[in-house]
Amino acid sequence: MAKAKKNAERENRIAEEIIVDAYSPEEQAMGWYYYLEDKLCFPFLATCIAERATSPLRKGDEVGQQQRQYPG
Repeated sequence: MAKAKKNAERENRIAEEIIVDAYSPEEQAMGWYYYLEDKLCFPFLATCIAERATSPLRKGDEVGQQQRQYPG
């Protein structure tokens, strides 16, 4: 799969909304965690867009996610 070109507007939104005031990789990860927790609605259906050797999914397979799975 080809890598998407950087989109300046998207990169700015990430910096301003998601990882604002995050100075370490751990803080950036938590920024993403809370952003996605707020934006994702459950249940949802996802479609595999690329095959990977480490995944049992094939391109076009659909997978449903019923609930949040918290780490730990």
